[in-house]
Amino acid sequence: MDWEAHQSHWPNARFSHFIQLPGQKWHVQIAGSGPVLLLLHGTGASTHSWRDLMAPLAAHYTVVCPDLTGHAFTGSHATQSPSLPHIARNLNALLNQLQLWPRAVIGHSAGAAIGAQLLLDQTSRPTPVLIGLNPAWLPLHGVSSWLFPSAARLLAMNPFSANLFARVASQTAVKALIASTGSTLDATGLDLYQRLLQSPGHVHGVLQMMRAWHLDALERALPQLKGPVFIHLGANDRAIPAEQAERARALLPQAQLVRLAGLGHLAHEEAPARTSAQILEWLSQTAR
Repeated sequence: MDWEAHQSHWPNARFSHFIQLPGQKWHVQIAGSGPVLLLLHGTGASTHSWRDLMAPLAAHYTVVCPDLTGHAFTGSHATQSPSLPHIARNLNALLNQLQLWPRAVIGHSAGAAIGAQLLLDQTSRPTPVLIGLNPAWLPLHGVSSWLFPSAARLLAMNPFSANLFARVASQTAVKALIASTGSTLDATGLDLYQRLLQSPGHVHGVLQMMRAWHLDALERALPQLKGPVFIHLGANDRAIPAEQAERARALLPQAQLVRLAGLGHLAHEEAPARTSAQILEWLSQTAR
């Protein structure tokens, strides 16, 4: 996406930085001071997902929010597919460039999977707290396990798919898409998602990530996570079945789970004050 065209209305734009690494240019927002919190958005979203959480968290911590590979203002990698291992490895390179390592990783949906993979790969470093917001740590089963990846591959192989999708991303279509996740967003939230989905570059990056996405290896490795784990779950999530979180908790006996009634897959955007307060309480709990 063109930063100059969107900068004036993008949330927390004053905290934005662009970091050039070999093969990839990252957009990352950094605010606050103190121990580092790494916030990783989900598939199809961007740094805007944290717009109302950044200030309360940055009052106590250094908050680092990157756009994931191929999303919004971060470019796709020149030579690597946006698979889970590649994204986690390149995210670690970004942290090295910034000379930062997180006290906690907070990931929404697919961002939680990337956070878990980052921790599994970097076992020689201090173990961060892992907080999953409606986390997508496990592969889907049944028809979804082959239908969605296959559809993504077909769409990603068609060079016109992203342009066609962006062309039909009307306000009504975006509102229906958000509603299908079980969430309800305000006008600002809907407008930001519409801007993302009307960008062929962003849509192409999302499709490429979906095409390369596999979680079977992460499911097998998940029990190796030894640090504190917390799950923040919107009980009305229609994007990821609630039993996924229970299955993940069975693999992570140290995990604590909080279920929020009436909220969907984007619970952190629907109730940012409640979400940030819960995150701060968990971090305080682990510090004690």
